[in-house]
Amino acid sequence: MDPGVIAVPWEMIRPSLWAGMALWCLGLMWAFSPLQRQLQEGWERQLPFDQTGALASLLSLAPFLLASLLVVGLTELSLGKSWAVSCGLIACVSGGLYELGRRDGERAASRSSPEDKDR
Repeated sequence: MDPGVIAVPWEMIRPSLWAGMALWCLGLMWAFSPLQRQLQEGWERQLPFDQTGALASLLSLAPFLLASLLVVGLTELSLGKSWAVSCGLIACVSGGLYELGRRDGERAASRSSPEDKDR
Protein backbone atom coordinates (compact mmCIF):
# COMPACT_ATOMS: atom_id res chain seq x y z
CA MET A 1 0.00 0.00 0.00
CA ASP A 2 1.27 3.46 -0.88
CA PRO A 3 2.07 5.47 2.31
CA GLY A 4 0.51 8.61 0.84
CA VAL A 5 -2.90 6.98 0.33
CA ILE A 6 -5.34 6.94 3.23
CA ALA A 7 -7.31 3.72 3.40
CA VAL A 8 -11.00 4.27 4.08
CA PRO A 9 -12.85 1.25 5.38
CA TRP A 10 -15.90 0.45 3.28
CA GLU A 11 -18.02 0.44 6.43
CA MET A 12 -17.68 4.23 6.62
CA ILE A 13 -19.30 4.68 3.20
CA ARG A 14 -22.54 2.84 4.01
CA PRO A 15 -25.57 5.04 3.23
CA SER A 16 -27.42 3.72 6.27
CA LEU A 17 -24.67 5.05 8.55
CA TRP A 18 -24.91 8.55 7.10
CA ALA A 19 -28.71 8.51 7.02
CA GLY A 20 -28.84 7.36 10.64
CA MET A 21 -26.39 10.07 11.68
CA ALA A 22 -28.37 12.76 9.86
CA LEU A 23 -31.68 11.68 11.39
CA TRP A 24 -30.23 11.41 14.89
CA CYS A 25 -28.54 14.80 14.51
CA LEU A 26 -31.79 16.43 13.43
CA GLY A 27 -33.73 14.75 16.23
CA LEU A 28 -31.19 15.80 18.86
CA MET A 29 -31.03 19.31 17.46
CA TRP A 30 -34.81 19.68 17.69
CA ALA A 31 -34.95 18.12 21.15
CA PHE A 32 -32.26 20.45 22.46
CA SER A 33 -33.13 23.50 20.35
CA PRO A 34 -32.59 26.07 23.15
CA LEU A 35 -29.05 24.73 23.57
CA GLN A 36 -28.49 24.85 19.80
CA ARG A 37 -29.72 28.44 19.71
CA GLN A 38 -27.37 29.42 22.55
CA LEU A 39 -24.43 27.76 20.79
CA GLN A 40 -25.24 29.57 17.55
CA GLU A 41 -25.55 32.95 19.26
CA GLY A 42 -22.26 32.34 21.05
CA TRP A 43 -20.49 31.54 17.80
CA GLU A 44 -22.03 34.61 16.14
CA ARG A 45 -20.55 36.81 18.88
CA GLN A 46 -17.13 35.18 18.52
CA LEU A 47 -17.08 35.34 14.71
CA PRO A 48 -17.60 39.01 13.77
CA PHE A 49 -16.37 38.43 10.20
CA ASP A 50 -19.26 36.03 9.50
CA GLN A 51 -22.00 38.51 8.57
CA THR A 52 -24.58 35.95 7.46
CA GLY A 53 -24.16 33.60 10.43
CA ALA A 54 -23.68 30.59 8.14
CA LEU A 55 -20.41 29.51 9.74
CA ALA A 56 -21.85 29.96 13.22
CA SER A 57 -24.82 27.80 12.24
CA LEU A 58 -22.55 25.04 10.96
CA LEU A 59 -20.32 25.19 14.04
CA SER A 60 -23.34 24.96 16.35
CA LEU A 61 -24.24 21.63 14.70
CA ALA A 62 -20.87 20.04 15.52
CA PRO A 63 -21.80 18.83 19.05
CA PHE A 64 -25.00 17.29 17.69
CA LEU A 65 -23.11 15.53 14.91
CA LEU A 66 -20.67 14.09 17.43
CA ALA A 67 -23.51 13.00 19.71
CA SER A 68 -25.33 11.40 16.77
CA LEU A 69 -22.16 9.53 15.80
CA LEU A 70 -21.96 8.16 19.34
CA VAL A 71 -25.65 7.22 19.44
CA VAL A 72 -25.55 5.56 16.01
CA GLY A 73 -22.45 3.62 17.01
CA LEU A 74 -24.06 2.40 20.22
CA THR A 75 -27.29 1.56 18.43
CA GLU A 76 -25.48 -0.46 15.79
CA LEU A 77 -23.45 -2.30 18.42
CA SER A 78 -26.44 -3.18 20.56
CA LEU A 79 -29.31 -3.65 18.09
CA GLY A 80 -27.62 -4.23 14.75
CA LYS A 81 -26.81 -2.17 11.69
CA SER A 82 -30.35 -1.92 10.36
CA TRP A 83 -31.73 -0.21 13.46
CA ALA A 84 -29.79 3.06 13.33
CA VAL A 85 -32.03 4.59 10.67
CA SER A 86 -35.25 3.33 12.28
CA CYS A 87 -34.36 4.65 15.71
CA GLY A 88 -33.10 7.88 14.13
CA LEU A 89 -36.45 8.37 12.45
CA ILE A 90 -38.22 7.83 15.77
CA ALA A 91 -35.85 10.31 17.44
CA CYS A 92 -36.46 12.83 14.66
CA VAL A 93 -40.25 12.62 14.99
CA SER A 94 -40.07 12.73 18.80
CA GLY A 95 -37.73 15.72 18.79
CA GLY A 96 -39.93 17.54 16.30
CA LEU A 97 -43.07 16.93 18.34
CA TYR A 98 -41.29 18.06 21.51
CA GLU A 99 -40.17 21.27 19.79
CA LEU A 100 -43.69 21.96 18.51
CA GLY A 101 -45.11 21.45 22.00
CA ARG A 102 -42.45 23.66 23.56
CA ARG A 103 -43.13 26.47 21.09
CA ASP A 104 -46.89 26.14 21.58
CA GLY A 105 -46.41 26.35 25.35
CA GLU A 106 -44.28 29.48 24.98
CA ARG A 107 -46.86 31.06 22.69
CA ALA A 108 -49.71 30.23 25.07
CA ALA A 109 -47.76 31.67 28.01
CA SER A 110 -47.02 34.87 26.12
CA ARG A 111 -50.68 35.29 25.08
CA SER A 112 -52.09 34.94 28.56
CA SER A 113 -52.88 38.31 30.12
CA PRO A 114 -52.34 39.25 33.77
CA GLU A 115 -56.13 39.26 34.23
CA ASP A 116 -56.26 35.53 33.38
CA LYS A 117 -53.77 34.76 36.14
CA ASP A 118 -56.00 36.37 38.79
CA ARG A 119 -58.95 34.08 37.97
